[in-house]
Amino acid sequence: MNTLAARAVLDTIKKYDHIIIFRHFRPDGDAIGSTKGLKRILELSFPEKEIVLQNCDFSDYLAFLGPEEEARDDAFYAEALGIVIDTATAARISNQRFSLCKELIKIDHHIDVEAYGDLNWVEEERSSSCELIAAFYDAMRDELKIDTEAATYLYTGLVTDSGRFRFRSVSGDTMRLAGMLLDQGVNTDVLYAHLYMKDFEEFKFQGYVLNHINLTENGVAYVYIDRATMAEYGLSFEQACACVSYMDSIKNSLIWLAFIDADNAEDIRVRLRSRFVTVNGIAEKYEGGGHACASGATVHSTAQMKELIDEADRVLGEYKRTNEGWL
Repeated sequence: MNTLAARAVLDTIKKYDHIIIFRHFRPDGDAIGSTKGLKRILELSFPEKEIVLQNCDFSDYLAFLGPEEEARDDAFYAEALGIVIDTATAARISNQRFSLCKELIKIDHHIDVEAYGDLNWVEEERSSSCELIAAFYDAMRDELKIDTEAATYLYTGLVTDSGRFRFRSVSGDTMRLAGMLLDQGVNTDVLYAHLYMKDFEEFKFQGYVLNHINLTENGVAYVYIDRATMAEYGLSFEQACACVSYMDSIKNSLIWLAFIDADNAEDIRVRLRSRFVTVNGIAEKYEGGGHACASGATVHSTAQMKELIDEADRVLGEYKRTNEGWL
């Protein structure tokens, strides 16, 4: 825990009456949980301050966590401290008016590729940004307050970004902080129902995916979901992207890829996941990036899709030739 960074963040927060919190576009549980969690902690701790979330896109899947505020005018930004959470690069910030803020803090757990804040606090070894915000509260608990609502937001991102505590980024600290959040009264029955129960059509879609998985020579599993398939099963883009997790238990397959048609006609979004093997380097070659074993990218044609699959197959083949102990 970087207590010097945590202290600098808290001291900066204390200087401002207006605080705007931002996250990345196409938000996941960690982006929404960490921003809402920090907002609630600061509201409890500093009731005299005005703290708002200002983002330009939302998640139907996570709508149960509640709405965000109406858009504010530029004058509000000009006197505010901006805090961007869970966003590695400025280009991925959902609301690009973040640049109007008087001062900017970046808090993140992704690979540190761009220090766009006036104050940058990045801990790449953390399982999630929610873990980092929980650690922030824990380190500064003499001056900060938390309640069940805030803990629920943070626990949501902690669970989703860690794959329910299965990923290699999970540490003893992760579990200790999870326990601290649970002690605040998080209702895991309700939370897990929201996160993991599926409509019947999604189960039918899962069957479709399992029947259309392909394997490369070295064991890369991949599937392509086009707009017609999403329409057939009544799926949103978010729901279609979940198919990457359907491939994570294939023996000898250490990399799995999901190609999903984006809303515009030219882009195909890619979800890259792996066990043991590092895939963020592949993603960075295709307008993306992320974590060592969980990244995103974009391709613009089936030819580019094949190039990415071939690159993943090459990486996996090299890994298998030079390493032992993988399944």
